[in-house]
Amino acid sequence: MLRLGGRGLLLGLAVAAAAVMAARLMGWWGPRAGFRLFIPEELSRYRGGPGDPGLYLALLGRVYDVSSGRRHYEPGSHYSGFAGRDASRAFVTGDYSEAGLVDDISDLSSSELLTLRHWLSFYEKNYVCVGRVIGRFYGEDGLPTPALTQVEATITRGLEANKLELQEKQTFPPCNAEWSSARGSRLWCSQKSGGVSRDWIGVPRKLYKPGAKEPRCVCVRTTGPPSDQMPDNLPHRNRGDLDHPNLAEYTGCPPLAITCSFPL
Repeated sequence: MLRLGGRGLLLGLAVAAAAVMAARLMGWWGPRAGFRLFIPEELSRYRGGPGDPGLYLALLGRVYDVSSGRRHYEPGSHYSGFAGRDASRAFVTGDYSEAGLVDDISDLSSSELLTLRHWLSFYEKNYVCVGRVIGRFYGEDGLPTPALTQVEATITRGLEANKLELQEKQTFPPCNAEWSSARGSRLWCSQKSGGVSRDWIGVPRKLYKPGAKEPRCVCVRTTGPPSDQMPDNLPHRNRGDLDHPNLAEYTGCPPLAITCSFPL
């Protein structure tokens, strides 16, 4: 178990953020009274032009009134292609052609769907959701379709993967690294490396991960119990994480050196 301090605080925040986001997903996509249902042909009338009833766009089937951002979405503006339709795919791909301004996101990766989740959060914060569009993401009853349920599941998995990645980064922060044609390569650890601040320095090690072609350099804590040991009062070898099975030393570098140099 990670010890209390900067790492514990960051992990706590990550867990809390994941819980909040899960609650938001339920709120965004669950049933809601008073929502208007649009068919795509009806939504297409809301492009903000003369005589149009309004200026709406849809994201993951949720319809937002973007009239307050008219200069961005009205006819002739840079993002006018988003108006009057669900163009969820283009939020990720940046393809603003007619072929790209569609709601088909079936082949997007989990990281790309997390980008859509960020956009959804943006629209929830800045615009009013006025309804849902019947089609890929919502049925005629206004409830999520299997396609939207799958999106939600993928986003949830992506959030969990991000949380685990943050946990690993706190345990094994990336090394500092430099290379020059005169001196060769140097890897070293400090109390802040890879964007991770901590109360220890560590030593460089190779970290091998399943599926990765090459190991990466990480800084490894050399004292205290292993990070995954709980509780802290159990016997341990006072070697920190040095005995982790996925770690290997750098050839030619002293085992407890905080800097490893590899001259040309």
